[in-house]
Amino acid sequence: MADLSLFDLSGEKALVTGASRGIGQELAVALARAGADVAITARDAASLSPCAETVTRLGRKAVPLALDVRDVAQVGTVVGAAAQQLGGLSILVNNAGVEEVTPSLEVTEDIWDKILDTNLKGSFFCAQAAAQRMTAGGSIINLCSLTTEVGIPTAVPYGSSKTGLLGMTRALAAEWASLGIRVNAIAPGYFRTAMTEVFYENDAWQQAMKAKIPMARFGNLDDLDGIAVFLASRASAYITGQCFPVDGGFLASI
Repeated sequence: MADLSLFDLSGEKALVTGASRGIGQELAVALARAGADVAITARDAASLSPCAETVTRLGRKAVPLALDVRDVAQVGTVVGAAAQQLGGLSILVNNAGVEEVTPSLEVTEDIWDKILDTNLKGSFFCAQAAAQRMTAGGSIINLCSLTTEVGIPTAVPYGSSKTGLLGMTRALAAEWASLGIRVNAIAPGYFRTAMTEVFYENDAWQQAMKAKIPMARFGNLDDLDGIAVFLASRASAYITGQCFPVDGGFLASI
């Protein structure tokens, strides 16, 4: 019989960036539901109220903190505050990210820097600050995307940032295994969020994309709960340096 206690996150202390909405909010609540206390961040701390209230209703501690992951000095301060208020830090979910759909011939330096500094640079320094405060058994989960495997027109800076994040995941996993810290990634497929809404406003795009997904539907946010809890828990104790697509079979069929 499987030991389901391996998935229990009771006593764990998690930090989830970009948790005011969408995937970040969903994963913060999923970790709390599994037993973890959770620090949550966003650039606007007030926007974290719905997530914090849900976590609290689950009987877990919620610590909302303002953080712009592009500010490296602020990252160190806020991650330190999260660890102090939680009483430790054992899980990091690097979810904060941005995208601006732009034809590559029109990408400006400002757009490039905004996306790379948030999605890649910010994730690295959050991971570094978290690892400095973790003990053996820590787990870092990075949010990659299908752009790590396929080229998406009008998403060159975003795809570059997420492909870099996959490389970072593997390199940190190899380096930090000796510290007892695991580093993995999740690559969500097509999920409707505020960041991706621009695509879903096009009905023709929706129908064409669904036809490419073997499960014939877009992802629901709770489709990500299981993999996040798994990677955060002792159930994945011998897994590091891996990226798990959650895409309804999209990559398997192309």
